[in-house]
Amino acid sequence: MDVLSDVVAVTRTGRPRSAQVRWHAPWGQEFASVPGSAGFQVILQGSCWLLRADAQPIQLDAGDVVFLPHGSGHTLADSPGTALTAPACGPPDDHEPDNAYASDSVDRSGEGGPVTVVLCGAYQLDPSRTHPLLLTLPDLIHLPAHEDRHPELRSAVGLLAAELENPRLGTSAIVPALLDTLLLYILRVWFKEQPSRGDTTGWAAALNDPPVTAALHAIHRDPAAPWTVATLAAEAGLSRAPFARRFAMLIGRPPLGYLTWWRMTTAARLLRTSDAPLRSVATQVGYASEFAFANAFKRTHGTAPGAYRRKN
Repeated sequence: MDVLSDVVAVTRTGRPRSAQVRWHAPWGQEFASVPGSAGFQVILQGSCWLLRADAQPIQLDAGDVVFLPHGSGHTLADSPGTALTAPACGPPDDHEPDNAYASDSVDRSGEGGPVTVVLCGAYQLDPSRTHPLLLTLPDLIHLPAHEDRHPELRSAVGLLAAELENPRLGTSAIVPALLDTLLLYILRVWFKEQPSRGDTTGWAAALNDPPVTAALHAIHRDPAAPWTVATLAAEAGLSRAPFARRFAMLIGRPPLGYLTWWRMTTAARLLRTSDAPLRSVATQVGYASEFAFANAFKRTHGTAPGAYRRKN
């Protein structure tokens, strides 16, 4: 996998939830803060305001996408002063059947005023295994609509809205896949646009730095390979010392420190999701010795691999 795909696969858990909501002005709806989730709002028709405590109101127009990586509370309303109602959609419900997709199409009748249609939803995340890439995201990402920009993101939104508006054969499989696709497109667009914001360190800068990105992709493509600083530097097209400094400056960890952390993160996922013997898990993350693997795992996760598997 590539870095972004791996990050989403490791961090997201459960099933995403979505609802296409049609409001008639006047309307106002509060979305409570939900730790361990990431929410999104897509304006499909009309316009509205997004309100947050201690922040300036943001006017949203048709085609705008808002992503809240840390589940921050917020309000949508036809105007900043409108009274609030209960949420129409929220985070996934763990008690729903695993084979169901959590989605809805909701009509909130008001007094016959202008109509606003919003695609809202939330992804359930596991805080215990959140990748640092996601931790560095701001509380709110606003991607304004532009006809000539983000065509893939717009296409994903259109397909998702069509499935929710008119469920058909296959919708229960298509909707979760489109929600995952939407999340990846949102993150891809945001990271792609970060150079214009002047960031010189952090994951946004790293993913726009070709040498460091090449090394990251190599690690994520094959975490079990016998990587060294020299071989990762070769992937990056740099000599060892400049590469190591550049990687640590952008990522916040030295190359081999990140490699070990990612191997242990991958091992934890394998222990949770498979019955593979510990020796096999060790091999899949680059350890010929089960003993050495167990020591590295305990240093990272604070518990032995076997105990971690039993607990999770």
